[in-house]
Amino acid sequence: MPHKIGFVVVSSSGHEDGFSARELMTHAPTVSGWRSPRFCQFPQEILVQMVERCRIRKLQLLAHQYLIPSKVEFYVSESLPEFFGPCQAERFRRLGYVSLCDNEKTGCKARELKSVYVDAVGQFLKLVFHQNHANKYNVYNQVALVAINIIGDPADFGDESNLASREKLIDHYLGHSAEDPALEGTCTGKSDCISPLDDLAFDMYQDPEVAQIIRRLDERKREAVQQERYDFAKKLKQAIADLQKVGERLGRYEVEKRCAVEKEDYDLAKHKKRQMEQYRSRAYAQLQLHGLVDAELMRRPFALPLQPLVRSGSPRHQPPTLPPPPQEERGTENRPLEPFPREEPSARSPDGSAQPCPADPPSLPAAHPRLKAHREPLPYDERPLPAVRRLPGAATVELDKSDVDASEVPRGGALGEPEPLTEKALREASSAIEVLGETLVAGAYSKVWSHREDALLALHGQLTGAPADTPKEELRSALRAAVFLVRRAIPDIVTPVFQASLKLLKMMITQYIPKHRLGRPETTHCVERTLPVLLARTGDSSARLRAAASNFIQEMALFKEVKPLQMIPSYLVQPLKAHASAHLALSQTDLLARLLRDLGTDGTGFTVDNVMKFAVRALEHRVYEVRETAVRVVLDMYRQHRALVLDYLPVDDSATRKNVLYKTVFEGFAKIDGRPTDAEIRAQKKAATEEAEKQKKEEIKVLQGQLAALREMQAEVQDQESEAAQAETAGTQDARHGGVAHRREAALPSAPEAPESHYLDNLCIFCGERSEAFTEEGLDLHYWKRCLMLTRCEHCRQVVEIASLTEHLLTECDRKDEFGKCFRCSEAVLKEELPRHLRTKDCHPAKPEKQASRCPLCHENFEPGEEAWKAHLMGPAGCTMNLRRTHVLHRALPPPQGRGPAAAKAGSSGPKAGSKIPTPKGGLSKSSGRTLMKR
Repeated sequence: MPHKIGFVVVSSSGHEDGFSARELMTHAPTVSGWRSPRFCQFPQEILVQMVERCRIRKLQLLAHQYLIPSKVEFYVSESLPEFFGPCQAERFRRLGYVSLCDNEKTGCKARELKSVYVDAVGQFLKLVFHQNHANKYNVYNQVALVAINIIGDPADFGDESNLASREKLIDHYLGHSAEDPALEGTCTGKSDCISPLDDLAFDMYQDPEVAQIIRRLDERKREAVQQERYDFAKKLKQAIADLQKVGERLGRYEVEKRCAVEKEDYDLAKHKKRQMEQYRSRAYAQLQLHGLVDAELMRRPFALPLQPLVRSGSPRHQPPTLPPPPQEERGTENRPLEPFPREEPSARSPDGSAQPCPADPPSLPAAHPRLKAHREPLPYDERPLPAVRRLPGAATVELDKSDVDASEVPRGGALGEPEPLTEKALREASSAIEVLGETLVAGAYSKVWSHREDALLALHGQLTGAPADTPKEELRSALRAAVFLVRRAIPDIVTPVFQASLKLLKMMITQYIPKHRLGRPETTHCVERTLPVLLARTGDSSARLRAAASNFIQEMALFKEVKPLQMIPSYLVQPLKAHASAHLALSQTDLLARLLRDLGTDGTGFTVDNVMKFAVRALEHRVYEVRETAVRVVLDMYRQHRALVLDYLPVDDSATRKNVLYKTVFEGFAKIDGRPTDAEIRAQKKAATEEAEKQKKEEIKVLQGQLAALREMQAEVQDQESEAAQAETAGTQDARHGGVAHRREAALPSAPEAPESHYLDNLCIFCGERSEAFTEEGLDLHYWKRCLMLTRCEHCRQVVEIASLTEHLLTECDRKDEFGKCFRCSEAVLKEELPRHLRTKDCHPAKPEKQASRCPLCHENFEPGEEAWKAHLMGPAGCTMNLRRTHVLHRALPPPQGRGPAAAKAGSSGPKAGSKIPTPKGGLSKSSGRTLMKR
């Protein structure tokens, strides 16, 4: 049987002061272990020599909490290298390596215990430590090792193979196999079985003195079993279990005393020492009272011997025959074992304040999982882990049935009755047994699924037929016992048992509690105890079971007894856990979406805040289906609360729309609002651009025709002028009188025609004003500053028509991407102000273009048409927001006070509301294709 092998440290690459490698030879809660020098060179090595040549079966390393090497290599050899001959090629044989975690997840507050199973023979073991993991605590780039444990058996005896063959032959004769489920949880005494007392976790968290007593009691227990003194063996087993708790408590006291000494708090250290002595003396007195140990076993201190620890199973050391027990020991075999003294309250300093021990959480965890190995017949790391322990979100984890010895689990009778309850099950279900009886609870705990289903159905019938005059206390007790069994049956992997548990739970909520008027507290208890397990079941690998659990939760949320509690919505809006399974996350999100449609957000537990916070986090989940469901939730919330939902989402801009999910969300918002989406806007812009190009070509053709007509008119005028000149030269001598009259007569018919040749000169084609100052430069200045039909864009500084300002901001401006169109007033609004603009609803609705035009300056609607635009922008009662118009009015106010030709001339060149020149619809260039109708 493999056991712990003693060793000595031969050499090491180096160590820091006070942390020698020889510290590894001691296993106790207060050891500090080995630590490499500061800023050392890697790799670092430690060489240990075992007390004899042995076959190594298991190696254990306890790493430091923050001085962690990246990996550790193992080498084994029969002898030291310096003793090798020159012709010998034997060297250390490499066994492999283990990698250690960087401990970032725990914040460098836990120590890693690494166990490696090997099969190598030798007497020297070399450990090679590689580069350390970097963290903020390891400032000197050191590595450390707290403890090392070697488990094996001697390799020098020759009948090991015969012993193994003999055991295999006996197993074959008895019909046993290594995979026999009947042997699960039992220690069969095979040569490869490792005692939990040899595990490194046992020594590192136990008081050394108590650990030695436990080992002695374990040897006596095995001897009692060999002599078939089972009552005495049972008492020893219970004493070992209680002593382990005592050893853990004493080990913690020792660490707290060491911390107090380091802080120079000697009063607390003295108090801890006295507390340890009192606690130890009571435990030892209890052992001596029951005659479990001899007086010489209590002598202190116990020292770990360096000689080989050869177990009784080794052929080199046969166990001696156990002498007959003393008279007092025989008398105590049938006496019940009293419990050991309980833990005392936490130590306090003389002033009454609690003195917590600081510092090293990894040095002694509060409840190390490996300390439970003494209750398991197999070593802790060889135990099969049930799949139910991996269920995410499970409130309680049910221990495997193999925790109990096969001898303690009697099989059912010949009539198919459920097997009796084990001791662990009796303790766990004691309250349910008092109310429902042991037979029914035994069926619920049975290993046969049909017994479990029958027990739940029987409980269903028992609760359904409960008389109405039963006392309320009995009814409540029965309900709570039933909830306990239902909660245990919901994680069952057998579908009929799971369905029977759901049927029983529904009956309790909808029939049992209302029938007996137990009140809302009992309904709350049912939901609180079962809902977490049901939610965990929605992440099951079976699609049918997932659907059944989800549908039942949805149905239960709509019960009239459960709906006012608002408990299920509060569970569903909890953030999704990062390590949760994809099925669990998808089921939770889908349940929230379905219940949100059924319940709404008015007093149901769902609010805009908790639902939107859940949905925004779900939009970033790693599973695509979860993200799609979250989009549906956001759109459903927007239909009910449009303005409030926008506060939880990023701003709708081009950068946000690069995310496909947010683009889908915002396009869904547009469809809900009746606004065009981006694709529809692009199609509309493309159609508008094509229509503008087509209209531009038509305008160019019309202008070309008008220019040709003007050239013909100009040619006719020139011909008339030439004929008049010839008539003047051919006149008579009476040129001074008749010639003048003739020229006047000839010139009069052509006088009205002269302006037509220069009709477009000195004329503004937008407002119709004519002036001698309207040369090419003068017109540009007029367009830039004074034309009442034009304005300058505040964003790109271009001069555009006021009538087309909105279209310019949406399609032509350099900053057109920053503007959006309000679906109510049809004007261009900055996108960052568009949500507030839509919420305030201050804008006046626009009418269709065929019914009215809309001014982008004063936001008023007026009659459509070009003449109406001129009257609105240039008339005396027109647009009040046209800054150029107000400037012209202020400038024109002084002249009417005087009388004279200047005033008359100024009045003749005022704005012409009846101008025959139509207002162009494009830009400012006179050759851009605008229509000039011939009048």
